[in-house]
Amino acid sequence: MNNELVTVIYFWKIKQRKVGFALLRMALDRGGLRRLHGVRFAKMLGAGKGETFTPRDADITRWGALIVIDQSQLAALDNSKLIKRWRRNSTDEVRYLVDPISSHGLWAKVNPFDYAKSAGDGEVVAITRARIKWTQNVRFWKAVPPVTSSLHSSPGLLQTIGIGEAPIGLQGTFSHWRSGSDLRNFAYKGAAHQEAIAATERHAWYAEELFARFAVREIRGSLSK
Repeated sequence: MNNELVTVIYFWKIKQRKVGFALLRMALDRGGLRRLHGVRFAKMLGAGKGETFTPRDADITRWGALIVIDQSQLAALDNSKLIKRWRRNSTDEVRYLVDPISSHGLWAKVNPFDYAKSAGDGEVVAITRARIKWTQNVRFWKAVPPVTSSLHSSPGLLQTIGIGEAPIGLQGTFSHWRSGSDLRNFAYKGAAHQEAIAATERHAWYAEELFARFAVREIRGSLSK
């Protein structure tokens, strides 16, 4: 295991007139991110408002990137032409530096967050990601609203953003919590979330899934609504 890795998550807010730029860079920067020195795993992300976590939740003015990188290369990443280009074309940027507490499952056939684990005593971030079977998309979307309502009313939730690699089928959530106990209370005590877990087992609607928790090391910047 490498103790010198860090997970970096960027979110950008852009003006609608910059959507063409964002769509082009989403296509070109997938490979560009992976080619940066020290990068172990990287994904460009579309982002949603975090209200429904269905395709209608997509927000064409929000975009993101997730990178697992050697800590020694963090400054180079932040000052790379790729990241500077997004920064220059955005109105807002937030950057999260996080360290894994636990990670279960696979993302693109690997677990990118299987490196040295943190204790995670303070604020935490949770990332869920799933590749939904095409035959199960409608059933999945119908199951989402009660969980979304429960999530937004959960004590300790500081921020939630829908994330996805494609409009349909490759979806996830990013949520920021005041503490690990707040996240655990939602995940294990909320009736809606427990029913969704049971439905997942009944219907096997995921072809691939991952759930990871992270300790928040640093947050820089913020996103406007």
